[in-house]
Amino acid sequence: MDSGERGTPPLNSDEQTTLAAWLDFQRHTLLLKCAGLDEAMLRSASAPPSSLTLQGLVQHLTEVERHWFQRVLGRRPAPPIYGPEPDPGGHDGGFELSAHVSFADAVDRWRGEVAEAHAICAGCSLEDVRAFMGAEVSLRWIYVHMIGEYARHNGHADILRERLDGATGV
Repeated sequence: MDSGERGTPPLNSDEQTTLAAWLDFQRHTLLLKCAGLDEAMLRSASAPPSSLTLQGLVQHLTEVERHWFQRVLGRRPAPPIYGPEPDPGGHDGGFELSAHVSFADAVDRWRGEVAEAHAICAGCSLEDVRAFMGAEVSLRWIYVHMIGEYARHNGHADILRERLDGATGV
């Protein structure tokens, strides 16, 4: 997935294909929000008093991908990439920046998590459930949750981007 042309999700497809395509659409939107900015801008907290940055959003969504697809759906032990152990409710961090992690590094890690998510989902149906916090969560729920997670953070990215260089839309 690159920051080039973003395709429209299918207008008439089965549910799993539709949900997966909408999640990929939102993933791609995140990259488009970051496209064309230099390293300093990507690491800049442009909407004071918030310390939120575009790179922090990419890192956070990397952790969220890792949590839902590797830990929960894939039942894999996957330590956090950017910070302390996640809490049991899946409230992953990743927002904090390190001088040792460039934006390119963050995007590479994010792409790796997205690729793992695709691989894990390829072997699952929407009705597949996994244990989560004393209950069961389905792949359908995870897809809907992830679409909402990305949409919310893409809204944050809209504000950050507009404050950085005036760009709107996407």
